[in-house]
Formats: sequence, structure tokens, C-alpha cells
Amino acid sequence: FEVSSFDTSSVTIMYYMFYICSGLTILDVSSFVTSAVTNMYQMFYNCSGLTSLDVSSFDTSSVTNMSAMFNNCSGLTSLDVSSFDTSSVTNMTNMFLNCSGLTSLDLSSFDTSSVTNMQEMFKSSTGLTSLDLSSFDTSSVLYMTNLFANCTSLTSLDVSSFDTSSVLYMSYMFYGCSVLT
Repeated sequence: FEVSSFDTSSVTIMYYMFYICSGLTILDVSSFVTSAVTNMYQMFYNCSGLTSLDVSSFDTSSVTNMSAMFNNCSGLTSLDVSSFDTSSVTNMTNMFLNCSGLTSLDLSSFDTSSVTNMQEMFKSSTGLTSLDLSSFDTSSVLYMTNLFANCTSLTSLDVSSFDTSSVLYMSYMFYGCSVLT
């Protein structure tokens, strides 16, 4: 599936772009210009056949919605989102839900100060053994329901810096985290 020649320089909305493309095993989006994009909702939702995905060159400075962006990308064993500018993002719901192939995830550069919804962000990402979220600013977050639910391989998790003063819902936040010490 050849998309590397797409001119995306004027595109503002990329939601559902590769929605349920579970048969895709290779996808080259490394040349995508995303500086105008504001919405990446479910962009790679259920691309379970992908074993690698290069989004390291994505300019996400205008994006406000990353909800379910990588939801059910269960075939990915690594994902580099360290260059993502998330300062405008308000919704990260289901962003990495069921990314069961991922064993690690570097989110140290994520600016979450505008995020209000983190529901199920890491739910059922059963390959993750640890998560460093010490840089997360959660002061605006209202919803944390199922945030780490069924992360059955998580052994360590530092949420001591989380400001939960605005949170309305945090039910089942650690549900099924059976090896968390």
C-alpha cells in the first residue's frame, strides 16, 4: 500500500485514515507533512498487522486529539513518539490501548498539561513492564478510568507526581495489574 508520495501539507484532519487496516504489514508515513493536522483520532486504529511504524518525523504541534491513535496496534514491538509535541493535545483516550506488543514506551517528552481525558490510555498493553510517567502534568485531567487496566506485565509504575485534584473518574484505574509491586 503506497502512500509515501501523498502530499499531506494542507491536510488538517487525519482521523480514521488507516482505520481497521489490519491486513497492512508495511506502511511508510515517514514523509507525511503533518504540521497543519489538528486531529489524529483513530489514525492507526486496529492496524494490528503492522510490526513497525515510523512516526518520528510527525509534527504534532497543532494536534488536539490523539484519542485511539494507536489503539489495537498489537503487532508493534516498538514505537518512537519521543519527538511528539503534545502541548495542544486535550484527548489521549485509548491512545495505546491494547498495544500488547510494546514492551517499552518513552513518553518523557510528552507535555500533558492540556490533556483532560486519559481514559484507557494504556489499557491492556500487556507487554509493558514499566512506565515512566514522572514528567506527566495531570492537573487538567478529568478522566482516568481504566488508565492502566489489564496491564498485566507492569511491575513498576511511579505516579507520585500525578496531580489528581481535578479528576472526576478514576474507577478501575489499576484493575488487573496483578504483578504491580
